[in-house]
Amino acid sequence: MRARAAARAAVMGSRRSWGWLREQWRQGRSPAMWLLGLLTGIVSGYAALGFILAIHGVSLAVFGANHDALASGVDALPGWRIFAGPVIGGLVVAGLLFLGQRYNWLTETRAHAVADVVEARAVRSGRVVLKTGLLSAVISAISLGSGGSAGREGPAVHLGGALASFGAQSLGIPARAVRTLLACGAAAAVAASFNAPIAGALFAFEVVLGHYALRSIAPVAIASVAGAVVSRIHLGATPAFTVPAMGAASAWDLPGVFLLSLAAAGLAIAFVQSSVHAPRLVAQQAEKWRIPLWALPPIGGIGIGLLALPMPEILGVGYEATSNALGGQYAVLFLLGLIVMKLVATGVTLGFRFGGGVFSPALYLGAMLGAAFGAVIGLATGGETAGVPFYAVVGMGAVAGAALGAPLSTTLIVFELTANYEASVAVLVAVSIATVLTQAATGGSIFQKQILRHGYDLSRGQSRVLLQTIRVRDIMAPFEGDAADMDTASGAPSLYDDDYLGRAIGLMSAESLDGAPVRSREGDQPVVGWLSRADAHAAYARALAETHEEEHL
Repeated sequence: MRARAAARAAVMGSRRSWGWLREQWRQGRSPAMWLLGLLTGIVSGYAALGFILAIHGVSLAVFGANHDALASGVDALPGWRIFAGPVIGGLVVAGLLFLGQRYNWLTETRAHAVADVVEARAVRSGRVVLKTGLLSAVISAISLGSGGSAGREGPAVHLGGALASFGAQSLGIPARAVRTLLACGAAAAVAASFNAPIAGALFAFEVVLGHYALRSIAPVAIASVAGAVVSRIHLGATPAFTVPAMGAASAWDLPGVFLLSLAAAGLAIAFVQSSVHAPRLVAQQAEKWRIPLWALPPIGGIGIGLLALPMPEILGVGYEATSNALGGQYAVLFLLGLIVMKLVATGVTLGFRFGGGVFSPALYLGAMLGAAFGAVIGLATGGETAGVPFYAVVGMGAVAGAALGAPLSTTLIVFELTANYEASVAVLVAVSIATVLTQAATGGSIFQKQILRHGYDLSRGQSRVLLQTIRVRDIMAPFEGDAADMDTASGAPSLYDDDYLGRAIGLMSAESLDGAPVRSREGDQPVVGWLSRADAHAAYARALAETHEEEHL
């Protein structure tokens, strides 16, 4: 009897503990979020690891070379094989895009990346569709492994975010906890890709979440460390780039860093504009020539193959070429040629619907610019500078931070790669100047400009987005008038149930109305509700209060 009672008590205690833990998950409270952050970091870290290995596998199959050593690996190949790689990859990507479009696995005819994760956080309560994330990762792995000139971090972030979002939604936790776990997935993916846990966490706060709320710090940090640990267990503790020892900074380097930051801003502006506008311009021409968007990758593959024939260093992610630039192994004219060719190749890759991100190309372009600048200023000063590696690192951070709108996380990536305090301080100065100039010229980061094509302007903060996401049907009062009231309502300026809050407030303010009838767009558009100006402003105030609490507590 005693044993049976003890067993029953143990079962009841276990059920109570499990019930308590589930309630903690549902409420998104700290202890449970720390555990979920750890699990998310491990899963996203392994997802990023699998994605990297998939790129290597495709690269070995297409070029017979490891993707991290693609520049030297394809150097001995015949020209036809270098040219054929991106074309073959484009054919496979086109088939996957067709399937994704036909079976609604993709919301658009393209692979998704960081901008889609940021948009999901801001607009869709952190919801990312898992099948979209998985297919986008496959498309990007084939694109990059076959020579597409883009980055691997963006697709890895989207894959990590998709897995985190799926797990969070399965638990039924609140929307703000879903958004935190989305950031956990992004942090772990960046940390695993660069072997940089501090930068991974800061990237998640700076780019994905857009705030540093206290309740989000621990789970995101835990996830980022977990992602880096996964990477180090399987790939070792070697950083993504090989950075040689740097000389001590001199008096010449202060004006040099300032001049380089101006050049970096110019290159970042060109990179943002080409990456944002290339897909739109190519889509317009495809529509004019009646070419479906899913059929564009093989055409882009021809362009990438032609560009790679004289300069195979532009193929793929470009880590080897970036490391060579950091080591001062390229001549100035060759570096300038690589900048132009990489800029064009990345525009072609993204414009013709290959998969990939923009982080690695930005680092690549910055390293080439900094190395060229360092070589020139070294000659001008008789070698009285910190050297080419110093300026290559500063240029890499300045261009990437300015283009991505992530100055802090980019600076931390540089510090974790170099462990050099002087270089990190120089990067912080350069990236600050370059970011201000780039943002002033472009009106936002590359991710914000990509999201703007869907009508959401994140450069003005979450308060503007709320006006674009709250719908009238969610806050209106049901219409309960009689036939005469309906006739009166039918003659007044009307809203529609799928209108957004911003239009509702704008209409009532412009017409000096205390309220407006709400119509359905179906059938003869009957009146289905009523929205008062007071209710509209109250709904906006509640949403602002909830946003403030999430971003500051």
